[in-house]
Amino acid sequence: MTDDAPTPQALIRPVHVVSRRRAPSLIWLVPAAAALIGLTLVFNAWRGMGPQIRISFQTAEGLEIGKTLVKYRNVAVGRVTAIELADDQAHVIVTAELNKSAARIASRDTSFWVARPRFGIGWVSGLDTLMSGSYIGAEAGDSREARRDFVGLEEPPALTHGLSGRRVVLHAESLGSIALGAPVYFRRFEVGRVIERRLESDGSGAAIAVFIDAPNDRLINGATRFWNASGVDVTLGANGFKMKTESLATVLAGGIAFDNAPAVFASRPVDGKDRFTLYQSEAAAMAPPDGDPHYVRMRFRRSLRGLSPGAPVEFLGVSIGSVVSIDLDYEPRDRSFPVVVSARLYPTRMGRAYEALVKQGAATSDDRMARFVGELVARGLRGQPRLASLLTGQLYISLDFLPAAGAARYDVAARPLEIPTVDGPIDELQMRLASIVTKLDHLPLGSIAGHLDGDLAELHTTIRMLNGELMPSASAAIHGLSNTLDSANRALGDEAPWRQNVDDTVTEARHTLRSVRALADYLSRHPEALLRGRAAQPREPADGRARQGDPR
Repeated sequence: MTDDAPTPQALIRPVHVVSRRRAPSLIWLVPAAAALIGLTLVFNAWRGMGPQIRISFQTAEGLEIGKTLVKYRNVAVGRVTAIELADDQAHVIVTAELNKSAARIASRDTSFWVARPRFGIGWVSGLDTLMSGSYIGAEAGDSREARRDFVGLEEPPALTHGLSGRRVVLHAESLGSIALGAPVYFRRFEVGRVIERRLESDGSGAAIAVFIDAPNDRLINGATRFWNASGVDVTLGANGFKMKTESLATVLAGGIAFDNAPAVFASRPVDGKDRFTLYQSEAAAMAPPDGDPHYVRMRFRRSLRGLSPGAPVEFLGVSIGSVVSIDLDYEPRDRSFPVVVSARLYPTRMGRAYEALVKQGAATSDDRMARFVGELVARGLRGQPRLASLLTGQLYISLDFLPAAGAARYDVAARPLEIPTVDGPIDELQMRLASIVTKLDHLPLGSIAGHLDGDLAELHTTIRMLNGELMPSASAAIHGLSNTLDSANRALGDEAPWRQNVDDTVTEARHTLRSVRALADYLSRHPEALLRGRAAQPREPADGRARQGDPR
């Protein structure tokens, strides 16, 4: 070891170091600024955060957490934050946070639905979602009562964003083929659409709500009539074949049309809560009001094949009602099964006859109707099935006066009224044909056929005798007559010897007639010649020519 090498004590000797104070590093400003900005963003988000709502849907198709927006009037007012299955596993719960500015949307009557592409006959909606994706649409109501839980609509509402127009409710016996969104026409112009359809609470029919866009809503008044314009109306009448329809959309998806009834019909004031009747056809809509119906029965003794419920009941050719039902009854007295037809009649369709009905002194409408029908039955009113079409074999009931029908029993107190009936023309024709067939069955066709066979045999014998005996003699006689005619032709020919004698005789007769004519002329000039005789004749001239007037 050298002297210069450090000793171990020197190696471990502590060294006193004097430290100096330093300023903070600028690098810490970056995270501090980021934290400040984050707190500012959180504060702004908290300050702009609106209520959190829960919406129940049948399915979450097209919805994504953090991406699906909530839109009101096509403006984003919130975003989906959670999607979970409900406890009953029958639907899903979608949680969405709304902006603070859209807090009023979360009210009691707000509607939510999923906007996605939808296609129908004659309409299409939600095409914008093909590019942007599905979103939750919202439509706020007028309520100010806040709510956080909602039941979403499976179909978007028909009316959104406060469209200007009028909502009208129609009552129909059945819905038919009318679909949501079906068009509403006025004189073939589309002026509205169907926005709601539901079954009446008592099950009596269907309620159909339509919306008429402004300014066409002013066309609705007390004389307005609505009818079902679905499908194609085909008629075959005296003017030929006719086909009528509003548009192709009504053929496929149904539709409704309306117009104002003629001015002769009484109009009535309407308000926003008024209800209208939806008729089955334009003709039914424009017909005069039917008034209250009256029900009657008719009992027939024969089959009514071809008669069905809905068949018309006509009075003197005018439809005053329709058949409601057809039932079988039993008569123990003669063990028969009569057919009972129930019909619904509208007396107002009888015109002035209904006015006479109203003037009856009975207390109730049914009593007046009973007395009125009784008077008609006394005059020969009878119900009769008649053929409506030879092609289809359909029948209808005709109420007509048949004085030859005889007396009939009529009970004024019976309810419903029972109108006497007679057999129809078809039944009478069948009875006559049956009678003819019966008479033909009683004819002695066997003996008649035997006599005819005998007569035909005798006729055959006679014809054979004519051919065997008379025909040869007749042929010989005809041949002899032909020879005689030939001889006569030869005798009368131009070269016959007696022909010259005939010519000479005719020439002599001509000369004789000329002499007689000359004598007659002379006597007419000299009548005294009959007594004195003919005067002496002068001598003829030398040239031998006779004087004029000489009878020679």
